[in-house]
Amino acid sequence: MSWNVLVVPEDPTYNGYILRPLCKRLLREAGRPNANIVVLAEPKVHGYAHAKKLLIDRIPRDWWHFELILFIPDADGLVENRNNEFKHLEGLAINRSRPVKLICCAAEQELETWLLSGHPEKLKSLGWRWPEIRAEISVKERFFQPFLARYGDPASPSEGRERLMQEALANYAGIKQRCPELQELEDRVRAHIANLS
Repeated sequence: MSWNVLVVPEDPTYNGYILRPLCKRLLREAGRPNANIVVLAEPKVHGYAHAKKLLIDRIPRDWWHFELILFIPDADGLVENRNNEFKHLEGLAINRSRPVKLICCAAEQELETWLLSGHPEKLKSLGWRWPEIRAEISVKERFFQPFLARYGDPASPSEGRERLMQEALANYAGIKQRCPELQELEDRVRAHIANLS
């Protein structure tokens, strides 16, 4: 029996290439190795506010048949505000006439941080220290774009994001250690799966 998981990013264009392999690994670690990971492509999400609106108005209504919905936006320096909004969104999803399990997790500070965290040797070769990357709100512009320019593949549809994420997953334990919010997400997904038994 397949176990279907819908992943809602802020923007699926490039984020999907990072999130799909990452969530596949996370679900495997949480006890669902055969989970079918679907990154929401239609309707196309355009930013955090649009994703939030879809999660209130449309996604739980149209995607109720999925066993789990994960909303994974960027934190953008707003962790505390996002956590309060997440509790509200998760409550709305579970209290519908057709309840769905929604788990929200913000990548601190941007999703690309998770990919970077799996490449400590490459970061070192660029002269970057992890604490400065972790503290940077504009990770994408300051660190990820130069990283992608050096190690990516401009000819591929993902510009190398998918391959780099797959490589990073060889260091999955290190990613969770450097980005504890990902460990928290895995723990919440594992607890949800255990509650179904």
